[in-house]
Amino acid sequence: MSEPVTVLIVDDQALVRAGFRMLLDAQPDLRVIGEAGDGAAAVELARAHRPRVVLMDIRMPGVDGIEATRQIAATRGLEAVRVLILTTYDTDANVYDALTAGAAGFLLKDAGAVELLHAVRVIADGDALLAPGITRRLIGQFTAVRSAHRRAEERLAVLTQREREIVALVGQGLSNHEIAHALSLSPATARTHVSRAMIKLGARDRAQLVVIAYQTGLVTVEA
Repeated sequence: MSEPVTVLIVDDQALVRAGFRMLLDAQPDLRVIGEAGDGAAAVELARAHRPRVVLMDIRMPGVDGIEATRQIAATRGLEAVRVLILTTYDTDANVYDALTAGAAGFLLKDAGAVELLHAVRVIADGDALLAPGITRRLIGQFTAVRSAHRRAEERLAVLTQREREIVALVGQGLSNHEIAHALSLSPATARTHVSRAMIKLGARDRAQLVVIAYQTGLVTVEA
């Protein structure tokens, strides 16, 4: 049996943390390795324990969740740590800022238990961006405004035509298996193309590929 996915819970409300811990620890494949009540403590615990997934609230005193995510993403040795943003706020600015800070996903706190557990497992697996309740249209609208000055063709010049197709499909939310089916490839080949595109574009993970796909017009608001 494989080792359980380790999870760090970050929220300034003790009752919220307790509820998440009870839910996660009841799963045989998940294990909570710590709790933090603010972003600064979250960064320290992430450095000490290197959890696979961090459930990160946005609104906290001191260092907020987005800044804590940015610090975790920038810390050498924490490349495998994946942050799932949890918040009661679903504004477009929060979505964009969380993803560009390095978050791997974005989930509203009113999501059900099944949805939350599924999100943790998918984020841990690294297979796809998960943003239930947050539409691609919302992300697209905000990134289009914030990044209109980017020169898309220059940025995409490093990609092959196949890699452009792959990034576009990632931007539409497809998993590796779905991409493989759409392009008549093996899942392993699809995963390889995704990895190469991430390296060429300097993307930390699939979440940032989604942002790039919108910024460069590979995926449009109407997609």
